[in-house]
Amino acid sequence: MEIGAKIVQVKSCLSTNDMAKDLALSGEKEGTVVISEEQTQGKGTKGRSWYSARKKGLYLSVVLYPPHPDISLLPLVAGLAVSDAVFSSLGIRISLKWPNDLVWKGKKLGGILCESAYSGNRVNYAVLGIGLNLSHGMDDFPEEIRDQAVSLKLISKEEPDEKALLGNLWQALSHWYGEFVHGKGDRIISAYQEISVLSPGKKVTLDTDRGEISGIYRGISPQGGLILESGGEEKTYFSAEIKAVKGSKKEG
Repeated sequence: MEIGAKIVQVKSCLSTNDMAKDLALSGEKEGTVVISEEQTQGKGTKGRSWYSARKKGLYLSVVLYPPHPDISLLPLVAGLAVSDAVFSSLGIRISLKWPNDLVWKGKKLGGILCESAYSGNRVNYAVLGIGLNLSHGMDDFPEEIRDQAVSLKLISKEEPDEKALLGNLWQALSHWYGEFVHGKGDRIISAYQEISVLSPGKKVTLDTDRGEISGIYRGISPQGGLILESGGEEKTYFSAEIKAVKGSKKEG
């Protein structure tokens, strides 16, 4: 299976993830990618919207049929692949913020959204969505996020080569997804930790379904969850969001 061997390209859609879900339900082959020049209802995590300016960013989703039901490592897989592709294309090493953010020097460069459907313990499909800011100038971002966002063009001071970037991305996604399929989660976690904005031992505050909780970051679990030590006990979180970090590694 080669990710990117088949590409469905459109000028506009509500959400590439939604299009990829429809393809998965119709039995489309694994590794098929949906790419759109814009999304009118792009989705972020926790029901947020994802700003998707026309022809300014990379908006794509990959159809996958994971062989085992524990797919919490897939956002890490996507993050590693994007980081590798950006480095191969532009020589820029971006960082990853668990579980879904692509960052550079504290600013958000992109995000990942993994959605799936199950029948009992069997995964029917997983859709891996990636949004990456490519050609945005500062004025292309909504005013409310300008101080938090960045694009590859703003970082490199030149227009990124989208074709080259995509070629590197397909190769990197195929590699890291292959590691996932073959049970090499330890390699995924080790590589992820190397470019994470967090290092074990740092104080972190998480926003969870039950409110905020602070503690010491103890790493990533074999299933892709964040391990937090609080009150002398360790607990693993899968759907939380990092709100604050004290003494984090330099981002980007």
